[in-house]
Amino acid sequence: MKPLRTLLSTATLAVALTAGMAVAMAPTASAGTTLKQAAAEKGRYFGAAVATGKLSDSQYVGILNREFNSVVAENEMKWDATEPEQGRFSYSGGDRLVSHAQANGMSVRGHALLWHQQQPGWAQGLSGSALRNAAINHVTQVATYYRGKIYAWDVVNEAFADGGSGGRRDSNLQRTGNDWIEAAFRAARAADPGAKLCYNDYNTDGINAKSTGIYNMVRDFKSRGVPIDCVGFQSHLGTTLAGDYQANLQRFADLGVDVQITELDVMTGSNQANIFGAVTRACLAVTRCTGITVWGVRDSDSWRGTDNALLFDRSGNKKAAYDSVLNALNAGTNPTTPPPGSPVDTNAWYVLVNRNSGRALDVYNRATNDGARITQWSRNDGAWQQWQFVDSGGGYYRLKSRHSGKVLDVYNFSTADGAAIVQWGDGNGTNQQFRIAESSGGYVRLLNRNSGKAIEVQGASTADGGNIVQYADWGGNNQQWQLVRIG
Repeated sequence: MKPLRTLLSTATLAVALTAGMAVAMAPTASAGTTLKQAAAEKGRYFGAAVATGKLSDSQYVGILNREFNSVVAENEMKWDATEPEQGRFSYSGGDRLVSHAQANGMSVRGHALLWHQQQPGWAQGLSGSALRNAAINHVTQVATYYRGKIYAWDVVNEAFADGGSGGRRDSNLQRTGNDWIEAAFRAARAADPGAKLCYNDYNTDGINAKSTGIYNMVRDFKSRGVPIDCVGFQSHLGTTLAGDYQANLQRFADLGVDVQITELDVMTGSNQANIFGAVTRACLAVTRCTGITVWGVRDSDSWRGTDNALLFDRSGNKKAAYDSVLNALNAGTNPTTPPPGSPVDTNAWYVLVNRNSGRALDVYNRATNDGARITQWSRNDGAWQQWQFVDSGGGYYRLKSRHSGKVLDVYNFSTADGAAIVQWGDGNGTNQQFRIAESSGGYVRLLNRNSGKAIEVQGASTADGGNIVQYADWGGNNQQWQLVRIG
């Protein structure tokens, strides 16, 4: 990155059902017609960097809402924007972006908590322990303020030097002590335990001295229990792509972290579409590559001036590069996570997609209260559609909502067919525990420990808002779920 880019309410809980009748066959999967749809079908997000001042531009917003399911602020969450005076925080720009994302089913990447550029003047005037304390306080305050609203934070940005040293960049932050990055990650984890914590940098696309320096840091952090969940590869590209791009992503993933393409743009020219497609295919080939973000929407929104480096031209039209990305996404393999016979990853977040309807298990109306009903809804990978499997022992799990922190619950310990599935505070009761039973084609059924019944979509509905209930396990398509890991 270069500096200054200018850069349900609860419904009636017991409902009469006619579940268990003949179920419509699962609809045939069709190719995604937008970037977000095609990416979501592959268990990824496809995002864009947003300047909130452009949210009043109808063409810009139209493309953003149609094509993207993740956003990141170009500048509104950086240190100079969020703490212009020491101890006085300003979140208006970031709040506007988060509000837009929440209203449109998008996740939010936070960018960036600490960076040697775009520091407020008061921070530039500090050094030593005064700067260290101010930096850690900034991480704590900002991450706490946005707790539960950010999918992943770029905790530290561009801390490694260019060239062949593989070492740290000389900066005022580095001069506070070599452990400043570790301290920042620990502070971020304490402030927002649910957010993915990423390190982000540029000129790291292939295996080189800089990317290897970062690799060694991540390996060290993982070995010592320093909280790091992901590494961001900015991928500001010219007219070629490193031949070992995918291999580089994979070696980081093999350390046990997610990898993300965070700021993708490609210089215009005859190879632009090919490079965009190749980056997309590389991400799809690495299981732990969770998503791609382009740095802007239209060429006119790019920090790269006349490079025309994005997927839409200055008039908002799709370019050949757009078609290349969409085709690459649609050609990818639909994920089945976990693979048949494998245990779920209790550190991961999953979207549960119903085999019959193709819709996702969803906390209705983004509720946070006990007893809120669970429905199915068009997949958007929002926090209200993300679930973590919490091990209860004996092969049973609770399913915890990323949005509310509550778990799936058979209302009132019912053992009856048609009893409502709701969310409730985690009491680890048997009515909150589910066993995973395999079905064909990588789908599973979820069987309740208390009742022995399966989670299903009521009446095999294919509509948004279809109720989720329990019913005797008979293996219907409306009782089968694909676990799509998204983080």
